[in-house]
Amino acid sequence: MSEWSVAEPSKLTFDAPVTALHVRVVNGTVNVVGTDEGSARLEVSELEGPPLVVTQKDGTLTVAYEDLPWKGFLKWLDRKGWRRSVVVSLAVPASTRVEVGVVGANAVVSGTDGRVEVKGVTGDTTLVRIAGQVRVDTVSGNLEAQAVTGDLRFNSVSGDLTVVEGSGSSVRAESVSGSMIVDLDTTGFPTDVQLSNVSGEIAIRLPHPADAVVEANTTSGKVSNAFEDLRVNGQWGAKKITGRLGAGNGKLKAMTVSGSIALLRRPPTEDEPPEDPRDAVPEASAEAPSAAPTDGPTDAPTDKKVL
Repeated sequence: MSEWSVAEPSKLTFDAPVTALHVRVVNGTVNVVGTDEGSARLEVSELEGPPLVVTQKDGTLTVAYEDLPWKGFLKWLDRKGWRRSVVVSLAVPASTRVEVGVVGANAVVSGTDGRVEVKGVTGDTTLVRIAGQVRVDTVSGNLEAQAVTGDLRFNSVSGDLTVVEGSGSSVRAESVSGSMIVDLDTTGFPTDVQLSNVSGEIAIRLPHPADAVVEANTTSGKVSNAFEDLRVNGQWGAKKITGRLGAGNGKLKAMTVSGSIALLRRPPTEDEPPEDPRDAVPEASAEAPSAAPTDGPTDAPTDKKVL
């Protein structure tokens, strides 16, 4: 096992193969980008507080605080630990399995093919062009996923979910008060979506033609439906949208207690300007995270040493 202690802004290059990446930080930003290169690179551009411990063992590269374990991560509330912040950028082989844990930090992962798992307390997460399975668990952090083609799982207390150009085989999301905006681009494939929350709003834009059995209901919220083949039942109190689109091979289930539900139709051709799902959610106030992926470090020395 190789180990480094990073106590100031530094760059490292790792020549040994990397198949898994584990990152656990408090405050700041984590950027992870998948590349076609065989080696991995790390750049710590800002660091305040205790040093980061970097280890490489059996193909696993770990960048973390020594006192921040992955197990029980979402319950970590050591107030002393809040007096720390770090900006970390990593470039790893695209097939790398990625685990990121952030307390108050934003995480951006892009261009990877392996499984991605993110645990966050208050920081936002942005995922771009992820081909592997994705699981994100947060307390109040938001998730924005763009062009994610793997299965997507999202669980949060109050974090918002925004999916843009989603073409994965399935989307599963649960939240208490977070809003959910899901834009699907799965033309030619069955839709497989299950969303549920208590008070958050839900907006789903489906491709044309769509292929799914639809069941969407709200106890006291408003509904909006852009599909003639679907029925809206209930005028006062509980409302439900049901029916079948296309052959009905897929399924779409959406449930909220007091939030509104909107089912939108994607334009049949790309010549027409797309509508913004946010505009069709009655009384919606959620905004998508504005974080954007940044490139990984480009200039790293080949020497490895304790810093």
